[in-house]
Amino acid sequence: MERTTCCVVGGGPAGLMLGLLLARAGVRVTVLEKHGDFLRDFRGDTVHPSTLRLLDELGLGERFARLPSRKLREMRMRIDDTTVVAADLRHIPGGHKYIAMVPQWDFLDLLAGEAATEPSFTLRMRTRATGLLTDSSGRVTGVRYRSDDGTSGELAADLTVACDGRHSLVRAAAGLTPVAYDVPIDVWQVAVPTPPDAAESGRVFLSVRDGQIAATMDRGEYYQTSYLIKKGADAELRAHGIDRFRDRLGALLGWDHATTAAIRSWDDVKLLEVTMGRLPRWYTAGLLCIGDAAHTMSPVGGVGVNLAVQDAVAAARILAGPLRRGRVGVRDLARVQKRRVLPTVVTQKQQLAEHEMLLRPALAGTLRGDRLPVPLRMLRRVPPLRTVAGYLGGVGVRPEHAPEFARRGLSR
Repeated sequence: MERTTCCVVGGGPAGLMLGLLLARAGVRVTVLEKHGDFLRDFRGDTVHPSTLRLLDELGLGERFARLPSRKLREMRMRIDDTTVVAADLRHIPGGHKYIAMVPQWDFLDLLAGEAATEPSFTLRMRTRATGLLTDSSGRVTGVRYRSDDGTSGELAADLTVACDGRHSLVRAAAGLTPVAYDVPIDVWQVAVPTPPDAAESGRVFLSVRDGQIAATMDRGEYYQTSYLIKKGADAELRAHGIDRFRDRLGALLGWDHATTAAIRSWDDVKLLEVTMGRLPRWYTAGLLCIGDAAHTMSPVGGVGVNLAVQDAVAAARILAGPLRRGRVGVRDLARVQKRRVLPTVVTQKQQLAEHEMLLRPALAGTLRGDRLPVPLRMLRRVPPLRTVAGYLGGVGVRPEHAPEFARRGLSR
C-alpha cells in the first residue's frame, strides 16, 4: 500500500493552498485531483484582499501580480433607475484595496507550481478518490483511488482532508451530512464581449428591473454575467427559447443585439444549481472537511474561494505540528472548526439576509427603486458604510495570516 502523511482530496484553491503550506512545513502531502488540468469555466475567479495579503506573505505576490487580471474596487446596483453603491474597497485598510479577477486556472497553476518545488509535495492529476479506508475503530486511514488509465489503488494517510467541493464524495463516504438552507435562486452564467461603450470598468454591477436580476463582472475582453432565476425554473425558462433570453438580458443591462448575439445557443448558458449549507461537525477521526466540503456558500459576494483558502491556512497552522509528530487527534481537528466556524456562520447569515432583502423581492418584482430597503437607503446616505461593506466582503471576519513556517518574505 502506498503511504503519505496527509492526503488532500481535491486540487482546488483550498486543496492546493493546504498542500503548499503543509509541504513548506516539511509534511509529506499528496493532493489527488480528478481532472487532467485546472481549466474550468465559471469557477470562482475572485481573489480577495485577505488572500492577496496572504500571497504576499508566502512570497508569491509579485508573481501573482503578473497574471492577467482586472481589479474590482466597487460594487454598484441599479434598481429600476436608482443606483446604490453597495460596497467600496478603495478605502479599506491594507495594501490591496480591490478584488483581483484572475482566471482560477492561473491561480491554481501558480499554487501548484510553487508547491512542486517542495520535496514533500506530490500532485496526482487524473486521480479520483473512490472511497475511504478505515481501521477497526472506524478511524479514516486513507483513501481508495482510481486513475484515468484504469489503475486502482489505496493510499494510506495519517490524515485525509476533503477539499472536493459542494458535492464531496469524501464527505458522503464518511457519513457527514450538511444542514441545508433554503435558497431562492439558481444562476445562469454567460460571457459576452465587453460592449464598446462599457462604463463599468473596475466594478461589479448588479441590475434589477421587472422581476429580473443580473450581475456583471468586468473581465477585460468580456463581461462575466450571472443571470438569476427562480430555484428550479431552468427547464421552464429554456423552453421559451434563446432569443427571448437574449432580448431580456439586453433590455436589463442596456446591451445591444450585437453584444447579446455572442450568446449563440443554450450551450453557452451554464446552469449553477445553487445550494447552501454547513456541516454541524466538520471532522471525524482521521478526516477533516474544509471549504465547500464543509460549508457550501451562496454565490452572493463571490466569497466562497476566499473562505476556502482561509480554512486551508488555519488548518495548516493548527495541524502541521501534530502531523510532523505522527498522529492527528480529533481534538486537533476540532480546533480547526472552532477557528473557522465564526467567519463561516457570519458570512452565511449575511448571505441569507441578502437573499431575503434583495433576491426574493427582486425575482418577485416587488423590489423598487423608489422604495428601497432600509440598509440600501443607509448605504446611499452614509458613504462610510460602503467602506464597511467593502471590508466585510473583501477581508471578512477573522482573516488568516500565513504561518511562520510558510513565509518567504513579501514577494519573489
